[in-house]
Amino acid sequence: MDRDRNEDEHGTAAPVARAADSAAPAEYARRETALERDDRNFVELLQELRVTQTGVQILFAFLLTLAFTQRFTELDALQRGTYVTTLLLSVAAAVLFTAPAAVHRGLFRRRAKRRIVDVSSRLAAAGLGVLALALTGAVLLVVDVVLGRAAGVAAGASVLVFTAVLWAALPWGLSRSLTARAARQDRGQG
Repeated sequence: MDRDRNEDEHGTAAPVARAADSAAPAEYARRETALERDDRNFVELLQELRVTQTGVQILFAFLLTLAFTQRFTELDALQRGTYVTTLLLSVAAAVLFTAPAAVHRGLFRRRAKRRIVDVSSRLAAAGLGVLALALTGAVLLVVDVVLGRAAGVAAGASVLVFTAVLWAALPWGLSRSLTARAARQDRGQG
């Protein structure tokens, strides 16, 4: 085996990747095969999912218990609708965050790690979107019951904007700045 080729888990020679992604500067390049990169990416994704899954489970448990409290019967139609919608969104988030494990199980030992990573990443991104809506609904419901409709709508909207900024706009902006920096470096404007 020479220094520019490694064997993957199936004994197939694979070239060593020179950079984890094309936008990464050369000093951050990893010396790993495509399969090693896919394995690392999947492990990192699973770590992210462990963190978010715990939050979803707590939210879901909280929502399940609400229906069995004495005050639940006092909710108006909009509050009940918000409750049911939020409960279903939290279930959808839990399903989306656990789906990568099912995809991995279904494609285990089928030489499909790249596909598993790609599909799982999309499922996780969709899960974050649904979780943002579930968190918005939970805050809307609780603040509506405690402080009134206007405060509930304001609090829910704030949560939605806050998650959109941190979970979508921030990563997008960071990605754009990294791409721009890489382009400047490629042009020699470092």
